[in-house]
Amino acid sequence: MPQSAPTIADRRPAFAILTLAIGPAVGLGICRFAYSLVLPDMRDSLDWSYATAGAMNTINAAGYLAGALLAAPLAKRIGLLRAVHLGLAMCLASLVLSSISGAPIPFGLARVLSGVGGAFALVCGSALAASIAQMHPMRAALLIGLFYNGPAMGLIISGSISPFILQGLGQGSWWIVWLVLTAISTVLAVPLVRIKLHPVSVGTSGQESSVWPIVPYLAGYFLYGAGYIAYLTFMIAYIRDDGGGAAAQSAFWCLIGLGGISAPWIWRGLMARGRSGVAMALMIGLTAIGAALPLAGSSPIIYALSALVFGNGFLATTIATTAFARFNYPEPAWPRVIAIITIIFSIGQILGPIITGAITDLTGTLSAALAVSAGALALGALVSLFQRALPFSRSHPAPGKHP
Repeated sequence: MPQSAPTIADRRPAFAILTLAIGPAVGLGICRFAYSLVLPDMRDSLDWSYATAGAMNTINAAGYLAGALLAAPLAKRIGLLRAVHLGLAMCLASLVLSSISGAPIPFGLARVLSGVGGAFALVCGSALAASIAQMHPMRAALLIGLFYNGPAMGLIISGSISPFILQGLGQGSWWIVWLVLTAISTVLAVPLVRIKLHPVSVGTSGQESSVWPIVPYLAGYFLYGAGYIAYLTFMIAYIRDDGGGAAAQSAFWCLIGLGGISAPWIWRGLMARGRSGVAMALMIGLTAIGAALPLAGSSPIIYALSALVFGNGFLATTIATTAFARFNYPEPAWPRVIAIITIIFSIGQILGPIITGAITDLTGTLSAALAVSAGALALGALVSLFQRALPFSRSHPAPGKHP
């Protein structure tokens, strides 16, 4: 049979995966997480309570849940890469809509769109990244990690720009931030739309793709979803309330991104042995430490350390889940398993912002929300330790090792 022509994934796998990472860079790093940067101005301009502000992220998480539910069947129907492209288009549409109106209904619709699109980009993109990494086993752990540089890069882009626009243009300039981020995201989308990859088979059922054996893993990831999103939703407001200006907010956000970019390089050895829940437990524990640090003090050094530690841990946790699915399930099951893990994570994200927002309104301080966030993360780390490797993983060698 004639072989298909080599693609960029065959010749330059790292470049191909970094191109795929544009999807979560826009869908998560910009669409989802930039909301935290714009939130203080939106609250002031639109007279939102913390509960309302948290509900907007809950709506986004509900869209993410819907996207995770639909990702595997959609990918089976149109292919993984086209599903990523569809998700990217939805994210761009959500950014346009976010810049048009801050009224609850249209802005809420934008948050739903970005949630669905972000899930398509992450679930289907991570399955493609795992497939490319499988072709290069000696570098598999690092290559998978590069995909999750996407959200970190999005964080750095939005963090480098948004606080200064808000400070320079004054109250009510939140819509201009969304407009600028729309333009940047459109430019970023071009290489991803143009990339060509070999099609990857997508399975939706089968004995080997049952998720009942990974209930401890799912429970830990649920708690992680509830805990990490509260920190990212309200930390910029926490810093601003403490007197931090645009430079402090920008530096904090960019440090989270830099912490995330460092994760694949620091933890690739651990990820290469991530057959059980231990790797994820360690990463969630690291995230919990980062979330708890601001409770110990409000000096710039503590904030900087919190951002770096949290960024490193929270993106490494997501890397660990893809590696775990890849070790413990056959390749056709990866999109479905990753989608199910993401669904459980999304449920946690739905509950986290609205609960912590309500706690903040009741107590009048963001410290209580941070304490709840750190506690949920610590419990998630503990629960994840109970996950053991599945029988499938014991019959297949780790990347870089051969039978």
